[in-house]
Amino acid sequence: MRTTLDIPKELIDEAMKATGATTKSQLIKDALQAEIDRSRRKRLITKKGTVDLNIDLDSLRDRS
Repeated sequence: MRTTLDIPKELIDEAMKATGATTKSQLIKDALQAEIDRSRRKRLITKKGTVDLNIDLDSLRDRS
């Protein structure tokens, strides 16, 4: 999908240097994926301690 964005050249240059991205498209894709990953991690962290993991594997595997 093509989209026109007005991003300061200095910001793009600095981000490309910092990430090693070779193209602007790669830089934007990587940045969007990193933001998605950060958001998912944040959501998982909020669930910490809310899932009961007290599981008896032997009984689940029918071991007596």
